[in-house]
Amino acid sequence: MASVSNSLSFKHGLSLWCPQSPSLHRIRHSSAKNFQRRGFVVAYSSFANENREFVIVGGGNAAGYAARTFVEHGMADGRLCIVSKEAYAPYERPALTKGYLFPLDKKPARLPGFHTCVGSGGERQTPEWYKEKGIEMIYQDPVTSIDIEKQTLITNSGKLLKYGSLIVATGCTASRFPEKIGGYLPGVHYIRDVADADALISSLEKAKKVVVVGGGYIGMEVAAAAVGWKLDTTIIFPENHLLQRLFTPSLAQRYEQLYQQNGVKFVKGASIKNLEAGSDGRVAAVKLEDGSTIDADTIVIGIGAKPTVSPFERVGLNSSVGGIQVDGQFRTSMPGIFAIGDVAAFPLKMYDRTARVEHVDHARQSAQHCIKALLSAQTHTYDYLPYFYSRVFEYEGSPRKVWWQFFGDNVGETIEIGNFDPKIATFWIDSGKLKGVLVESGSPEEFQLLPTLARSQPFVDKAKLQQASSVEEALEIARAALPVEAAV
Repeated sequence: MASVSNSLSFKHGLSLWCPQSPSLHRIRHSSAKNFQRRGFVVAYSSFANENREFVIVGGGNAAGYAARTFVEHGMADGRLCIVSKEAYAPYERPALTKGYLFPLDKKPARLPGFHTCVGSGGERQTPEWYKEKGIEMIYQDPVTSIDIEKQTLITNSGKLLKYGSLIVATGCTASRFPEKIGGYLPGVHYIRDVADADALISSLEKAKKVVVVGGGYIGMEVAAAAVGWKLDTTIIFPENHLLQRLFTPSLAQRYEQLYQQNGVKFVKGASIKNLEAGSDGRVAAVKLEDGSTIDADTIVIGIGAKPTVSPFERVGLNSSVGGIQVDGQFRTSMPGIFAIGDVAAFPLKMYDRTARVEHVDHARQSAQHCIKALLSAQTHTYDYLPYFYSRVFEYEGSPRKVWWQFFGDNVGETIEIGNFDPKIATFWIDSGKLKGVLVESGSPEEFQLLPTLARSQPFVDKAKLQQASSVEEALEIARAALPVEAAV
């Protein structure tokens, strides 16, 4: 396992700077509630100066769930500040490539409908919610520099912020094509925030031919949305099949056939030379390395993302998986500084390796775990179970809705059960143990079983599983293999 940086001088709890009391430059304790018992004054009714007790940098999913956890612990009012580059309060980002892109006559998702924390069944945290909770929100003013020794941040507008504890929740930025090959032409889109999605919708309203570059989550979801707009749609990617980092070739073929039935064309194993502009300066075509061209008036690039580590490089980066290195409490190598969500490289306990996970589920859970550790005596290590899902073709009038969930690790040999009408299941088995499982169109009870299977990793009878005549029977075989204490 890659080593996890942790040079902190304290095991857990808070490290807070108190601007009102110069003699109390550092305070260590195991519970936030002890402050009042010890007579320390650390809460402020307003932010009349540059001093902040807690600062979250980043305004995405992780920030929203972190804010809720601060509120739950009674440590938000007059104490918490969130600094965001976006114009909106934190929202459930997955909606941008799902419901937000639905055709305008198909009831698309719009804010404030998907502010955090509605994605997990929680309260909708609108801008008014943050005001009511006494949380300072700084919009459209990203942090551009940090002085770790002075515990000071400077934003793009020049605002100076002094923090006691800092939570870095900067997420990722979309990987882009270079400008020299047309990556910044009008009509070329990347999706990471509401402004990006709005710009794409404006293009879709006038588009005739859409090309999606990338065969991963973004590519699959955007292409499905384009089908809803009844547009000529082509997906181009260099791999041999869709979602190669998770799907098996057989499973990918099922989804590719479904997309083809909806009119989507595939160009696999292709490398792009450049994007070409038309006489009006807008993008007009994709030129491939083999010399062929594909006409397009709208192009969406979905080729991955990069962790947004600037300006926090000194905090300590992971050279293997990228991002900011943290321990099982999301503490960085610098006392009082934490990192959560997509940007955090953390110990993936159950698989004994360091990972960086770009997923809303991890953003939510890491935020809650970090803040609980920060504000209480919680000391247990974050124990995350990898989880991925996608939902497409869910707009009104769609003949077939797609919703799959995956839990665990996609290692070892695979067993596929079902014929995709609509159900199908894939099991990953390594050394006799069930390591991962994916189910398409499962019932609520079946989806609920998956994390139990993946976390328990039961020994399964492969021959018996291969002979299952249905997804339901296969899942029952896997359930029966669970240890008694884990059976559901």
